[in-house]
Amino acid sequence: MNLKLDFYKQDAVTLAKNLLGNLLIRRIKDKEIRVKIVETEAYVGPEDKACHAYQNKKTKRTKVMFKRGGHSYVYLIYGIHHCFNVVTASKGKPEAVLVRAVEPIEGWDLIRQNRQIKSNKDEDLTNGPGKLCQALEIDKSLNGHDLVKGEKICIADNNQSYNIAADKRINIDYAEEYKDKLWRFYIKDNSFVSK
Repeated sequence: MNLKLDFYKQDAVTLAKNLLGNLLIRRIKDKEIRVKIVETEAYVGPEDKACHAYQNKKTKRTKVMFKRGGHSYVYLIYGIHHCFNVVTASKGKPEAVLVRAVEPIEGWDLIRQNRQIKSNKDEDLTNGPGKLCQALEIDKSLNGHDLVKGEKICIADNNQSYNIAADKRINIDYAEEYKDKLWRFYIKDNSFVSK
């Protein structure tokens, strides 16, 4: 069952923890990929120097972050890798959670086809934000997608609990004091975590 709107009204730090273990479901034509979210990072709106919407910066790219929680925020980094984020909180408060890594549950053949890697390690399929987007065919066409309705992509409750760890976010050395915030969360001992 898709997560309801109320779930997405949480602040980014809380939602980043609560997304762990839930299922990210991607529907592609007549096929479906199901993966478990195992690693996330919170980006906390106007005050967070690592957030795209720092100081309430609203641009063509970030305008989706100002929507109510429960929308996807997909953007391109380094000109080649897409990143999938979940918009959180209330309308006008730009917060989001980056999904950093997932563990495949169903749709392994399609994931392998989409990734086309030489490695025999299953973890190399989805243990990073760009990798998981390639594996699940997530690109900017899904930016702003309503995850509550979830026609092409949604998040479903997995009804399981896990031991969660917190650490610093990755690749944000420019964010001054915010680079040290423990806003990266992951399921302990899960081999699909990126670092």
